[in-house]
Order: sequence, then structure tokens, then C-alpha cells
Amino acid sequence: MTSSIRFLMCAPDHYDVDYVINPWMEGNVHKSSRDRAVTQWQGLYRILKDRALVDLVTPRQGVPDMVFTANAGLVLDDKVVLSRFFHKERQGEEPYFKAWFEENGFTVYELPRDLPFEGAGDALLDREGRWLWAGYGFRSELDSHPYLAKWLDIEVLSLRLMDERFYHLDTCFCPLADGYLLYYPPAFDAYSNRLIEMRVPAEKRIVVDELDAVNFACNAVNINRIIVMNQATDELKQRLQSLGFEVVETPLTEFLKAGGAAKCLTLRVTEPLMPLHQAIATVESRTIQLEGHLLDSGMINRALDLIVEGGGSFQVLNFRLGEQRNSTSSAEIRVTAPRHDVMEKIMSQLIDIGAATQPQEVCDNPLETVEMDGVAPDDFYVTTIYPTEVRVNCEWVRVRNQRMDGAIVVSQTPDGPRAECKLLRDLNQGDRVVVGIDGIRTVRKTESREQRTSNDKEFSFMGSGVSSERRVELVVEQIAWELRQIRDRAGKVVVVAGPVVIHTGGAEHLSQLVREGYVQALLGGNAIAVHDIEQAMLGTSLGMDMKRGVSVRGGHRHHLKAINSVRRCGNIANAVEQGLIESGVFYECVKHQVPFSLAGSIRDDGPLPDTEMDLIKAQQDYSRLIEGADMILMLSSMLHSIGVGNMTPAGVKMVCVDINPAVVTKLSDRGSVESLGVVTDVGLFLSLLTKQLNRLTHRYDHLQLV
Repeated sequence: MTSSIRFLMCAPDHYDVDYVINPWMEGNVHKSSRDRAVTQWQGLYRILKDRALVDLVTPRQGVPDMVFTANAGLVLDDKVVLSRFFHKERQGEEPYFKAWFEENGFTVYELPRDLPFEGAGDALLDREGRWLWAGYGFRSELDSHPYLAKWLDIEVLSLRLMDERFYHLDTCFCPLADGYLLYYPPAFDAYSNRLIEMRVPAEKRIVVDELDAVNFACNAVNINRIIVMNQATDELKQRLQSLGFEVVETPLTEFLKAGGAAKCLTLRVTEPLMPLHQAIATVESRTIQLEGHLLDSGMINRALDLIVEGGGSFQVLNFRLGEQRNSTSSAEIRVTAPRHDVMEKIMSQLIDIGAATQPQEVCDNPLETVEMDGVAPDDFYVTTIYPTEVRVNCEWVRVRNQRMDGAIVVSQTPDGPRAECKLLRDLNQGDRVVVGIDGIRTVRKTESREQRTSNDKEFSFMGSGVSSERRVELVVEQIAWELRQIRDRAGKVVVVAGPVVIHTGGAEHLSQLVREGYVQALLGGNAIAVHDIEQAMLGTSLGMDMKRGVSVRGGHRHHLKAINSVRRCGNIANAVEQGLIESGVFYECVKHQVPFSLAGSIRDDGPLPDTEMDLIKAQQDYSRLIEGADMILMLSSMLHSIGVGNMTPAGVKMVCVDINPAVVTKLSDRGSVESLGVVTDVGLFLSLLTKQLNRLTHRYDHLQLV
């Protein structure tokens, strides 16, 4: 007998599977044999009694899971952190265990009432006394770990559980003597597995397979070199024996029906305090604010899901529900993560949906200086499409030139602090760049309840999504109405178009849009201009007769002839003025002074003199023409459309039309609620659009006559 080791157990006098609070209980309610359970428990008791001291706590009626004493609390030296059970079915055990610990001279620590922590089921001491492994994810909250570090004066390593079958840490993780570890890696997330691998050398990590895991081989009791467990495969037993461990099997199948085995049935109450202990917990907490229509927009649910899915935990500190129909709500939420890099990732995602750290916590953003032109400091904040504000001199400052994938540069000017988005290539040595995620918030537009729920607006712009062909006419009607509204208020529409517009017969319709003032800028590549001009000059597009739909002999050379002719004139505008080009999209652009920008690529023939082959200059020109846009029509041009989407701030209505659903989805998924995808032939779309605009014009003209 090892008299220095003592366990606490509880006889199964009232044990049964009375309810379902874990997957093992499913289908086993009232199917456990009391007699068999008593026999199996006594077998474990005798094995431990022969090797250590065993104390008993009196079993109580109405709390059948009290037999699983591992969950009573966490003991270290003469201190115990009492459990706060997650499920109400087990909360009745707490006063009985508290009384036992107090009667036996322990100093009892109690966590806040609503902070779940389930004792040594979710907190296991390294057998070398170096640190405490603490699990979270199903029964215990991450926020409990700093309390453990403080009260027990020990380093706490947080492990996130991912498989609901292994709802407690001790079901899949067993620290052994001499620094060995018996565990099942698939039960943990990637970060936790990396942490385990950093702390436990490979030669001391004993990985079990799923068969041993589901038989609760890791739910074992370790007494020096003895391991007591329910069952193990021959392979696992041989490996443990080769490392100098003695495996003692004792059947505990009746308790597996409730999700427990040897370790669950015992609590080691002699855990000596080691001199290496120090109160360390890498757990980090931040408090965020959310404002808006948090419930009916789903924003609060999305935020909480992001926290949990990202490996963190949360506590809602305050929630103020809007009192009127269109009132906004607000919430303060404490976010907890196991370490700094996990917190940074979670906070970045929360900022993207409109969350912000409390203003009183951050007066100024952390800034670092650019040391090399075109190179940002490490950990610089990467911007999104959404309007962003940063903290400068304890005030929120709106970031200028908002766009995706930039850095934020803060400077002081005679007019006050200034913050602006800059691409990496535009950063200059000495620029002060925002790093980290403190003191940053994105600004989301708050809609009224009517805007969010109304389905009967005649021409309200459709929300984010992808529309199939059976809805094209309805979508076109809405887009046409919006185009007319923008034109009438002298707004700005930018068209991004690919050569498919010409090939599908859409040139005449896009030309009409330009001619009638619906387009204020046109963006594309070399190809759309070449084939538009080829059609205007020679009646073909890629050598196909656009009226008859047949190939023209020698037509494959037509696009080069068109390019050569324009190059002889110097540019497209000169070709129009000289009468070489008398129709088409670019003819209308020149005649109606609609600016256009053509971005070149490595595959371009010629190219046309107007095509900008310097990619950076082309991006800058695109960005200039996009500025101030109310709507962007993206017409069958995947690469140019994606590029434009990345440099366009939120708030600009975007319509992507393509026969390829993947292209449409790509643009619709960029995150803007103002984006709409239409899966259809672009020529058909433009034809329907111009017809609908003609109807609107006739309707307005009729109303004016009346």
C-alpha cells in the first residue's frame, strides 16, 4: 500500500442512468444493472484499497452521479476548488461534497455561481507537479482557469475539447508518472494538440486509437507505475508494459453507460504542493461592445458562435434590449481565449461584424513605425471593405480611403488626427501603422425593422445572394429601377465588363446604357475593347459574324487588324474622331465622355494603346474611377470583377452577372449585404435590362404628360 496516496470514492447505492447529459447516456436510461454496478465498483475499490488509502463520502438519494467523485472538485495540497456543475441534474451534489471537504480540513474555494467547472474531471495535474492541464468546451468554462491559477498558485494549460463523446478532460487524457501522457489527440483542437506536443516530448506521448478511447482507456487511475483501467487492447497494454507500467484491468461497463470509468469514480485528495508551482494562466480576456438590432438580425448569435468556434469562451456582462420596434440593442461581452494569438484571431472576426473594445479600455491604437518602404510592421491590422474607425487621442477617427486588404496609417495634421488606408506598396518609411486589434471598430449600417422584414417593397434592392435564371426578370426589374433612380439623382454607376458581353450580343445594349447616361465609368481589359472595336469595324467578334452566327473566312485575324488600326490612330478616341470607329460601346464612351480604363494582362495581343500594361498603374486607375460609385455592374469578367470587389468599400451596391455560378458566388460572398449575384447569360441580361429601362422611360413620360 502506498499510504501517502489517498482517494475519495462514493458507493453506487443510488446509482442509475436517470437522465441524458452526455452521448453515452443516450439509450441507456434505466438500463444499468444496480447489482452489476455494485460488483464492478467494489472490484475497483478493492484494487485501489490494496495500493492506497480510500475515503468514502456518503451517497445521497436523488443524485445518482455522485458516484463519479472525480467531479467533486480539484484538490492540491490542503486546498480544493469546488465544482460548479454545468447541468442542473448534478448541481445537487455540490453541498454534499462541500461539507465533506470542510469536515476534512480543506480550504474550500468556490467559483461564481454561473461559472461552470467540473473539478478533476476537467483539471488534471501533471504527475511531475509542473503544471495543471485544464479542459474546456463542454462542461467547464475557460473563464474558470485564471481562478485555478490564482487559488492553487500553479501554471494552467488550457485544452479545448472538440468531441462530445469526450466531454471531460479525464475521458481522453491521463497524465502518468515520470512525465508520460496517455491521450487521444482527435478529442482536441489543433492548438491544444500543439500545446501538448510542446510540453510533452514525443517519446513520452502514448497515443491511443479510437477503440481504446471509446473503452475509456484514458479514464484511468495512475498510482506510481500502476495504471488501473476498464479495458485496453493488447497492443496498448504491451506498449505500456514496455515503458515499465503495470496495467490492471477491471470491468466498469455499467458506468460506461453513464459516461464514466475508473478515473471518474475516484478523486485523488492527496496532491502535494510542488516548489515549482507559480500562478500562471495564459488565458486572456477582453470586453467587447455590440450595438444594433442584435436579436432579429442574428448579430448576437453570430458573435457568440465566432467566439466559441474560434476556441474561446464568453460571458454576457450586460444586455440592453431596445424598447421600441426600431430601437437598437446593446451588449457587453467578456471574451476569453486560451492565449494571445487565439484572442487576436477571435477579435479580428468580431471587429469584422461590428464589435468594438470598450472605449475606456483603449485611448490610442498601438502604432508601429514603417522601417522599410512598402513593408508593414508585423501584426499590422488588415482592413476590410467596411467603414472603419480607430482610436486616436481617446476619440474615434474615421479611416479614409476605405478598402480591403490595406494597412491603416495614422498621422497628425494641422486639422487634427488623420487615419487612412494604404496598400502595402504605398507605405513609406516613417509611417505610423496600426498594429493588433485594440481600439478598432467597423461601422455597420443599422436598418429599421421595416427595412429588414419588408417583402412588399416594389423595387427595393435585393439583399446579398445569388439568383438563378428563373428569377432573372424580377431581378432585372429591380436593378433597372435602381439604375433609373441613380441616374435621376446624378449618381454614379461603374460597369466592369468582359469580352463575353460582345460575344453574346450585349454590345448594342451596353452601348445604349452608356448613350442614355446610365454608365459613368467603364472598366475592363484589353479584350472587351478589341472585340467591341472589331465588331464595329468588321462586324465580327473573334472572327464570328455577329448577325449570322457563323465563322468568317480569315476572321481569326480580324481582332489583330482592329488593334493595328487603332494603334495607327494613336488611341481609341482618335480612331472615333477620325471616323474609323462609328459604333459600339467604346464609341459611345468617347462620344459621351464616359471615362474608361483597360487593365492589361500577359495574354493580351497588341495591345491597344489605351491598355495599361503596368499593373500598379492600372489598379490605381481602377480605384480612381470606382471612387464615389453608387452601383457597380460586373458583367462576365471574373478577374476584373474580383479585383474591383476587393478595392470597393461597403455601401456600394454590386451586381455580378455571369453564366458561371462560381464567379457569382465568389463576389456575393465578399461580405457586403449590398451585393447581388445573377446566374444567367450576360447578353440576355443586358437585353432584358434595356427593355425594362425603356418601359420605365415610357411610364415616366406618360406620367409627365398626365
